[in-house]
Amino acid sequence: MPVLQPIVNIAELLYQKGITDVIVSPGSRSAPLTLAVARHPHLRVRVLADERSAGFVALGIAQQTQNPVVLICTSGSAVYNLAPAVAEAYFQQVPLLLLTADRPHEWLHQQDGQTMDQVNVFGNQVKRSYDLPADYTHPDTRWFIERSVNEAVSLSRLYPVGPVHINVPLREPFYPTPQESFQTDRVRVIHTLPANPTLSAETWHTLMADWENSERKLIAVGQIPRNRSLLDILSKISDELGIPIIGEIVSNLPSNERFITHTDTFLSGIPEEQADALRPDLLITLGNSFLTRNLKTFFRQSLGGLTHPHRHWHIQPAVDRIQDSFQSLTTLIPSDPLIFLEKLFADIDYQQFLQGDDDDDSHEFLNRWLQADRKAARLINQTLAKAESALTDWSAVQLVLEQIPEQSILHLANSMPVRYANLCGLSEQQAVSVSANRGVSGIDGCLSTAVGAALATDQIVTVIIGDVAFFYDRNALWSAPVPPNLRIILLNNDGGHIFRMIDGPSRQPELETYFETPHGYTARNTAEDAKIQYQLCATPVTLQSLLPDFFRPGKQAKLLEISTDKHVNQQQFLAYKKRLSTLWDRN
Repeated sequence: MPVLQPIVNIAELLYQKGITDVIVSPGSRSAPLTLAVARHPHLRVRVLADERSAGFVALGIAQQTQNPVVLICTSGSAVYNLAPAVAEAYFQQVPLLLLTADRPHEWLHQQDGQTMDQVNVFGNQVKRSYDLPADYTHPDTRWFIERSVNEAVSLSRLYPVGPVHINVPLREPFYPTPQESFQTDRVRVIHTLPANPTLSAETWHTLMADWENSERKLIAVGQIPRNRSLLDILSKISDELGIPIIGEIVSNLPSNERFITHTDTFLSGIPEEQADALRPDLLITLGNSFLTRNLKTFFRQSLGGLTHPHRHWHIQPAVDRIQDSFQSLTTLIPSDPLIFLEKLFADIDYQQFLQGDDDDDSHEFLNRWLQADRKAARLINQTLAKAESALTDWSAVQLVLEQIPEQSILHLANSMPVRYANLCGLSEQQAVSVSANRGVSGIDGCLSTAVGAALATDQIVTVIIGDVAFFYDRNALWSAPVPPNLRIILLNNDGGHIFRMIDGPSRQPELETYFETPHGYTARNTAEDAKIQYQLCATPVTLQSLLPDFFRPGKQAKLLEISTDKHVNQQQFLAYKKRLSTLWDRN
């Protein structure tokens, strides 16, 4: 029997708790944990040497599977390299389980290598931290370890889902001898059932009274995974009840004749008279963060304070923290959004049936929002049409989204790619699932997250990413064969393009030196090292001709580098902003 049998048993307990995926970053102190999972017959273990990239790869897998992914790393500064992915997972509400090897605590501050204070190292960026014992002689030790691991896995899955940390101090010897059998003992699994809050009849009656007393109602959807059933009920609510449904590309709301998805355009500089006509009496929100500033500013200004009587419901599965991003919340509803909306629709629909209420005037508020959305869509199309001869980051994103395979997965890197994609949108027929790291919204792990997503599925996974984010995170392509279903669209404008679009830095003489990041690199050598098919293009015609084969399934991942001029990009965006200033002057 191995010396560290309780550690060996952790692998079996993880499997019994429904864990399937483990990411290991090699190290010596973590060897017992690594051997435990590597020798387990039912765990899928992948190796990534860079802990920062490994954290985001795990995040990408967990985004797709909605199941915790285990990360194992050695002691010392290796642990800190997980921090960016941990923070993103915490605020995006993605489940991770972090197993960090550690020196026994008595060696802290004794000049021992790879030793630092790892207890609670992730602070408030994890749901909870556990610290296991380093000695296993007392019989209560195994009970404590099993109880802690059971609790940690369950906690990562309970709303709000997120990362949980288990620090594992380990003594030598780390490795079993040839004479030691390497087998897991029987472990005890503790099941934690999720709470399913049920709204009382009295509470539901109060909510329905709010509904009846609100003439203009609106539903706003934040970042949320694609859910066909949720899209169906939102469609029914819009069609039959005349309720505007607004969202963004990270809300997984498609562009169609029903949903309002161009709010960033038509809410920019909207005059007070038009803003007042779009102001709801009852706002219902669900999902996580919203992407665009114009949308958030509109609701904060429209509903904030006491001068605008209103009601604002936010629906989330349980009462944890008050999510009041519009500074207007009046009621937090602890319910699964799909279940709540289905009951809401059924009750209102039945009530209208009994009352014989089929007044088309009830859609007047919806039509105002739809007209504004269509006006914005026309402005965007006109802006892109004016620059048909030049390939810009924005026009490239539009061409890519038009040809992206149906029912595939799209990961949008932060900075400008996610914003350009939001302006363009995706059609309902495409049924593309959209993911983006909008928890903390950093660029540091966007490529690694997409690699993780591709590892979790056989579908085509496309990532649209800028050059700074790509080169910052190219270790995502280092440690293991790149999954063949990964498609990388690299927008290379030789710098931090977003700073040319923001009024503040774009006006500074230090723009190029201190804000942008000019580098002169291409991805050709990176693609060759990673054995990825590589192509380069710089014109719209070339891009259109390359995309069909680029998206075709094959035995290798593919990278399409699109070279653009940052000054032309800036000119196009400035022309768009100039058009915005006259949007509400047009009929």
